[in-house]
Amino acid sequence: MGNSTSSALSKEILEDLKLSTKFTENEISQWYENFQKQCPSGRISPEEFEQIYTRFFPESDAKSYARHVFRSFDTNDDGTLDFKEYIIALHMTSTGKTTRKLEWAFSLFDVDKNGYINKTEVTEICQAIFKLIPKEEQSQLPEDENTPEKRANKLWAYFEKKDSERLAEGEFIKGVIENENAMRLIHYEPLKH
Repeated sequence: MGNSTSSALSKEILEDLKLSTKFTENEISQWYENFQKQCPSGRISPEEFEQIYTRFFPESDAKSYARHVFRSFDTNDDGTLDFKEYIIALHMTSTGKTTRKLEWAFSLFDVDKNGYINKTEVTEICQAIFKLIPKEEQSQLPEDENTPEKRANKLWAYFEKKDSERLAEGEFIKGVIENENAMRLIHYEPLKH
């Protein structure tokens, strides 16, 4: 059987991840093996996470967006992602339920982690999202969202808040669910070629 004590995934974490994600025990175990190979320390640094993220967006500058994604999943604020945080991140950004994804999106936009979003934070995340969009796609964007600032203004307008006001999580989720354009503006979906 080999040395299963140091590298085995604890039953507790495995059960927890099976409950909180749609992943099977097999999938989780496979990812854990790969995670152990890639990150022998058992933790991913922000730099390693940026490298992983950059592979998904080879045509773009994914660094600032990756930093925000990393921050939103580093739930214990220790400056690293452990396996559990990493799998939750994978789940939330790929297969999670809409409400759960929007809860995550709120934490992504809540840059200072104060429980509210303001227009400055929306602009900061829109700038990071914009850097994910390849230059040739940027030129095809509608006039009212072809810069990060215009995109932020358009998104903020859906929430019917003044520039100086702030937005709570429930208002954010409701505003995005009720408007598919807002849903589209809070992330970047590569064009299917």
